[in-house]
Amino acid sequence: MSATSGPTSDTTRTRRRLATAGFHLGAGTLSALWLLPIALVLVTSVRTFDDIAANGLGGLPHSFTLDGFRQAWVDGGQQRALINSMLVTVPNVLATLTLASMAAFALSRYELPLRRTLLLMMLGGNLLPPQILLIPVSRISETLGLYDTLYALIGVQIGFGVGFYVFVLYGFMRSIPVEIQQAAVIDGASPWQIYSRIVLPLTRPALAALSALSFTWIFNDLLWAITVLRTDSQMPITASLIGLQGQYVSMWNVIAAGSVIAAAPTVAVFLRFQRHFVAGLNLGAVK
Repeated sequence: MSATSGPTSDTTRTRRRLATAGFHLGAGTLSALWLLPIALVLVTSVRTFDDIAANGLGGLPHSFTLDGFRQAWVDGGQQRALINSMLVTVPNVLATLTLASMAAFALSRYELPLRRTLLLMMLGGNLLPPQILLIPVSRISETLGLYDTLYALIGVQIGFGVGFYVFVLYGFMRSIPVEIQQAAVIDGASPWQIYSRIVLPLTRPALAALSALSFTWIFNDLLWAITVLRTDSQMPITASLIGLQGQYVSMWNVIAAGSVIAAAPTVAVFLRFQRHFVAGLNLGAVK
């Protein structure tokens, strides 16, 4: 037995090592290919226009400057656009998740009439292509006197986000044991206390994951911004990048700097909520 098991175990270990090495090599190659465009944008953003013109966009850098960021931030209007994006995104995330968590709590913890129908309607609304709703949404915002204001964009984002977040939070809240709620009711807790002190803390991973996702989706949105907004001073950061490209047609260092500025907030939010985001995905996978 020992004479035959030795070579067999060595062969098995060799195969496992080769498989592990192949996996890491493939994953590393894919990661490098994915990071290559990001690295190119970062390098381009700190090069001078003369350097890019002389050595090409893909050439090795021969200069270092932050002037592209200054031009994009001040002359290109990125400062105002970033403020507009934050004024739209932060209230949207807070309002949407607050409304969605309340609705999901009521639908998941109480036997409401037409509960399943409401959930299917919310899910069905998210299956509609947004392109077919561009004209109706634009007309409604004009009728309400909100066209070309940030309030219109906030209202649109809330309206189209609540349904999906309710559907996701419903599954998390539905899995909370009913005995916890029954014990709270026996202790004299009101529905609001059950919602705020018991259910919300238990769904924190899901809320954190949805916060990161909703911030990214709303902050990076372009379609609804150009649908309900018209004035340049009202445009968010994504729409301002289009104007930046038209203003600095061949100055790739300025355009790259503007792209870095636009991507920085979403990267910071993801890194901040990364642990909760992964925990929320794992919890959803187990369910």
